[in-house]
Amino acid sequence: MGNFIYISPNFPANHWNFCHHLKENGMNVLGIGDADYDYLTDELKGSLNEYYKVSSLENYDEVYRAVAYFAYRYGKIDWLETNNEYWLERDAKLRNDFNINTGFHIEDMEAVKYKSKMKENYLKAGIPVARYHIVDNYENCLKFIREVGYPVVVKPDNGVGANDTFKIKEEEGLKRFFENKPDVQYIMEEFISGEVQTYDAIINSKGEALFESGNVTVTSLMDTVSLNLNSCFYERSILPDDLLEAGRRTVKAFGVKSRMIHFEFFRLKADQHIGKKGDIVALEVNMRPSGGIAPTMKNWANGTDVYKIWADMIVFDRTDKQKDYQKVCCFASRRYGLNFKLSYDEVREKYRDVIIQEGPVEEALTGAMADYVFIGLFDTEEEARAYAADVLDYYN
Repeated sequence: MGNFIYISPNFPANHWNFCHHLKENGMNVLGIGDADYDYLTDELKGSLNEYYKVSSLENYDEVYRAVAYFAYRYGKIDWLETNNEYWLERDAKLRNDFNINTGFHIEDMEAVKYKSKMKENYLKAGIPVARYHIVDNYENCLKFIREVGYPVVVKPDNGVGANDTFKIKEEEGLKRFFENKPDVQYIMEEFISGEVQTYDAIINSKGEALFESGNVTVTSLMDTVSLNLNSCFYERSILPDDLLEAGRRTVKAFGVKSRMIHFEFFRLKADQHIGKKGDIVALEVNMRPSGGIAPTMKNWANGTDVYKIWADMIVFDRTDKQKDYQKVCCFASRRYGLNFKLSYDEVREKYRDVIIQEGPVEEALTGAMADYVFIGLFDTEEEARAYAADVLDYYN
C-alpha cells in the first residue's frame, strides 16, 4: 500500500492509534522519534514496521538522515506526518526535500501558519474576522488601539495554541509588552467577546468531509495558560447549522485536502461592531487534529473511531465507519494546588455513572489542559456544563 513516516508517534500518547490503523490498512508505518524504543508502549511497537531514534526532533539534519534511511531501505516515501501543529513547517520542508507529493509543502505554509494570512481565506469564505495590526512600533500600535479600544490581544503571528499570548487592558500594559516582547513577529487584534467553538473534520483528497464534529471551549485557553487556571472543553457530535456551514466554507476557501483539521470560531456573547450576539466570527485554522486526548473524546461522543476514519482516508480516500450515536464528552481538568469544593473522591462518587476516564494530563500539555482530568459522557451540553462547573468549583 505504500510507505508512511509518522514522526513523534509516541506523543501525544493516543497517536499510536493513527499508526495502528495505518498498518492495519496495509501501510508500512515507519516511526521517527526521540524516545528510546524500550520506552514505547507495546501498542505502539506493534503498530510500527520500524522505528528510528534521533537524539532531538529539533535537529533537522538528524531527522533528515532518518527519513533518508527509510527511503533507502523501503523506497519512495508516500506520506510523512506528525499531526502536530508545532512540526507543520518542518514536515513541509521534509516533503519538499524528499519529493513527497502528499501533504503541505513550504509554499503552503504562510496561509495556514500565519494568523494574519489566515484572515484572507476566512474573508474569502464570507466569515468576518477581527480587526488587526501587525506589531511594528509603540506609536502605531497605540494608534490601532485608539481605533478599536481596549482590551486588545497580542500573540505571535506564527504561534501554537495560546503560548506567549497576552491581553492588554491599558497603556501601561502596552508599555510592559514592548519592554519584554520576544523577538518574533506579533499580531495585535481587537478583543472579541465570544465563546470558542470549533469545526473539526477529516477531509479526503476531493475536499469532502468523511467525518464532522467539534468542541466548545468552556474556559478561556488564553486565561488557562497565562493565569494557570483550570481547563474545560467538551466534544459534541451535532454541530449547529451555521457553524457547520462556516466550517465547510472555510475548508473550501483554504483548499484543504487529505487532512484532519481543527478550525476555531468565536460565537459572539454580545452584540459588537462585528456582528450580533450568537453570530459566528473567525478565529484561526489548525491543519491538524484537536490536541491531546480530544480525538479519543470524539470517539466517545460519536460512537466511532476517528483514528480509523483518518487511516481509511489516507489509504482508501473513503471510509465505511459511521457514527453510532450522538453524545457530549466533557473534559474537566483541575489545576493542582487549588482548594476544590469537592474532593477527588467526592467527584468519583458523585459522578461514578458518567466518568469514563480520569488521570494526570501528559506533562507537556498541562499548560493548556491543567493537571488532572475527569472526563464524563452526557446526553446534552447543559448536563456537561453543569458537571464541569461542579467539578472545577473551588474556594478563592
